[in-house]
Amino acid sequence: MSPSAAHDVKRTYKIASIPADGIGPEVISAGVQVLDKVASVVGTFSFDWEHIDWSSETYKKHGYYIPPGGLEKLKTFDAILFGSVGAPDVPDHISLWGLRLAICQPLQQYANVRPTKVLRGTSSPLKNCGPGDLDWVIIRENSEGEYAGQGGRTHIGQACEVATEVAIFTRYGIERLMRFAFETARSRSRKKITVVTKSNAQRYGLVLWDEVAELVARDFPDVECDKMLVDAMTTRMVLKPETLDTIVATNLHADILSDLAASLAGSIGIAPTSNLDPTRTNPSMFEPIHGSAFDIVGKGIANPVATFWTAAEMLRWLGESEAADGLLMCVEHVCEAGLCTKDLGGSATTKEVTEAVCKEIEKGLSWDFSRDNAKTRGEGDS
Repeated sequence: MSPSAAHDVKRTYKIASIPADGIGPEVISAGVQVLDKVASVVGTFSFDWEHIDWSSETYKKHGYYIPPGGLEKLKTFDAILFGSVGAPDVPDHISLWGLRLAICQPLQQYANVRPTKVLRGTSSPLKNCGPGDLDWVIIRENSEGEYAGQGGRTHIGQACEVATEVAIFTRYGIERLMRFAFETARSRSRKKITVVTKSNAQRYGLVLWDEVAELVARDFPDVECDKMLVDAMTTRMVLKPETLDTIVATNLHADILSDLAASLAGSIGIAPTSNLDPTRTNPSMFEPIHGSAFDIVGKGIANPVATFWTAAEMLRWLGESEAADGLLMCVEHVCEAGLCTKDLGGSATTKEVTEAVCKEIEKGLSWDFSRDNAKTRGEGDS
């Protein structure tokens, strides 16, 4: 098939949408609207959506989040777009383990990727930190470690009650994550990675973590590597953000550091997450990191930017890198125009930001892709 003929074949991506709890339905609806707009303007791909109602309401009605056969159903999709899980009347450990972790772990989405940067039109709380000064990607181990789910409780309710929470670190799990992280660092312009640890105090699992990181680093001589204790890392992120690029950390450490990173970049309302199976054996899942935010549910003020950035990361994973770059560019144009929600210092609603991004897509992407299509047909620039 000729390149021009291949370009004319329209691809359809089958996507599972799981809005779930809190502001999840609001921001996922906005994300679907924006993705459909991108697809219609670009014209070379489309989405086949299936909206799946797994939520805390499902749990309260039926006693489960995911029905029998649910995971097998998810395996039939190209990707998963997830909202948030958590409700005031359901214990957090029930909701998290009942839905999000019940998807990530069985589907071997072992690499959690959280890019962080100061978007144009937004500002960091750090003095003199603007776009380009803070541009990181945090790679979080997503299948074991401190969230392995091993442990138990005995003598419940008694004075002698005991609870154990066992962190599991395996050479296999660490090495596959480290190789993914180093490959990510190699793909970025600075080719620099920081391995976060706490091996001075955690002398078994994180000593193994350090040893495997050192072994993997030998296979990437072109990647500059340093090591940082997690507590010292928090101060480095605040005081010397320009010294960081790719960061790899355990499940718990990266969970905490990535929320700090999002705040340093301006707001947790702009931060995306990709839960990846790098082998592509199973579908990967994409979600904003802001959580269910029940305090603003139904007010129409949830920031959809995190979902839009998440949508861009999903596009990139599906192989639509140009569309991903174009979408993020459009989001930044809207932010630069001052149309932001309350968490970024503005007064715009979710709907207003979404509509503005859709208009920017029509204005910006249509021109960019009509030019690219002309080049594919051999017409070139005039």
